[in-house]
Amino acid sequence: MDVKYLNPILNATNDVFQTMMQIEPERGNISVREEIVTDNEANVIIGLTGDIEGSIVFSFSKEIALNIVNKMAGMEIDEIDKFVSSAIGEMANIISGKASTGLAEQSYECNIAPPQTVIGKESKISTGTDNILSVELNTDLGDFQVNFSMVKNNK
Repeated sequence: MDVKYLNPILNATNDVFQTMMQIEPERGNISVREEIVTDNEANVIIGLTGDIEGSIVFSFSKEIALNIVNKMAGMEIDEIDKFVSSAIGEMANIISGKASTGLAEQSYECNIAPPQTVIGKESKISTGTDNILSVELNTDLGDFQVNFSMVKNNK
């Protein structure tokens, strides 16, 4: 995977966290996987089409998903419900929209699909690539992963 199209996504993630929650994520461990079997309860999948095709999967533990939504909404929520699912899906959608602008600035034309939220541990998320790059981001609210399953479209 080319850093030229990974960095706009990570930069957009940082920007949205800083703007919406005044938190700056720090990069943690980076690993390569063959598949995503998540041990996190809240996962948001964003599909990409165009010059770059594939998926971005944001993976949050219950703790950080609730912390994010509590911080964004300014109210105390203690279970992952439809509101929490919708809120983290919308946050991922905002990140992806901002990332597609960053990709366009590098002459990559990409469209994003509406977010799909998968709730539950041990979910196996199937992707269309052989390898998935997983980047851990650490915050004061907890840690989460951004998983990249993307390839350049050779039209």
